[in-house]
Amino acid sequence: MSSFVIPAPEQVSIPVVGSSARFPVNRIYCVGRNYEEHAKEMGFTGREPPFFFLKPSNAIVVANTGETASMPYPSLTQNLHHEIELVVCIGVGGKNIKAADAHKHIYGYAVGLDMTRRDLQGEQKKLGRPWCIGKAYDHSAPIGPVYPVAQAGDVANAEIWIQVNGKDRQRSNVSKLIWNIGESIEHLSTAWELQPGDLIYSGTPEGVNAVVPGDLMVGGVAGLGEIRVQVV
Repeated sequence: MSSFVIPAPEQVSIPVVGSSARFPVNRIYCVGRNYEEHAKEMGFTGREPPFFFLKPSNAIVVANTGETASMPYPSLTQNLHHEIELVVCIGVGGKNIKAADAHKHIYGYAVGLDMTRRDLQGEQKKLGRPWCIGKAYDHSAPIGPVYPVAQAGDVANAEIWIQVNGKDRQRSNVSKLIWNIGESIEHLSTAWELQPGDLIYSGTPEGVNAVVPGDLMVGGVAGLGEIRVQVV
């Protein structure tokens, strides 16, 4: 057994529906601007080539079924935005995966939030700098339980939505992804060799907006239940 000079970090993991075992989280990839109407609201149009950014695994906030998770309002921002997303959970790694074969690499799916310090992201965009401070901070990736593929239903045509304090903010359908799940995995796996435990936040539809401390976010993807996250 290996020994370490400092305590080794605990393995980040997510509960799995129907199992006492958990899904270990490796890397978190996010697909940027992957719904046309969201791309337009961010000032872009058309089917631009896909691009990706990453979050650390300790960005995960687990929102267990039937519970309300707490997400602390992050430092440095005055404009924290919610982005509801379908999350793809990789069970079999690989590189140069063809879109038609992508399903062989998927363990399951989950509902996630890509929380964004929009003002900080905007400042970095203007300066041509990386977005890390706007996207890859602590507690920026709340997520619900993993639904194995056999229990997930027709995710490719599922409704996706989020309400804040009981009012609709985002509501669309996964079928409106610019780059679908298979295509996203194909592009992603040419740049990185995917590993078991990787998560892919597949993109968010239009309607992103700000939340403040005290706000309750309730979001879901049809067939994958819902997550409840309160900003504190």
